[in-house]
Amino acid sequence: MSGDWQHGLFGCFDNFGLCIISYFVPCYTFGKNAEAIGENCFTCGLAYIVPLVNIVAAIKVRGKIRETRGIAGSTFNDLLLICCCPPCALVQEAQEVQVPGVQSMARE
Repeated sequence: MSGDWQHGLFGCFDNFGLCIISYFVPCYTFGKNAEAIGENCFTCGLAYIVPLVNIVAAIKVRGKIRETRGIAGSTFNDLLLICCCPPCALVQEAQEVQVPGVQSMARE
């Protein structure tokens, strides 16, 4: 089964509140994304602020989101997206897992 992301990579403003929080406090959003797929929120959020560790953690979380949701892609594509546009990739992942508490800030 090969699906697509619910929101495009540049669909950041589909949820403006999530976009703002992810831009100013990306470690929070990343931790919540990780928590949504069964990882430790605090540990992953902390890992997101450590250079190089953040890339490895982001690849792992994005890959697991893709795997659990049946989304097409590869580790190499994940790496490119994470390195070229980390905020966009982070928001796309958060919209996919619907981070509790942040999604309620979406514009109606």
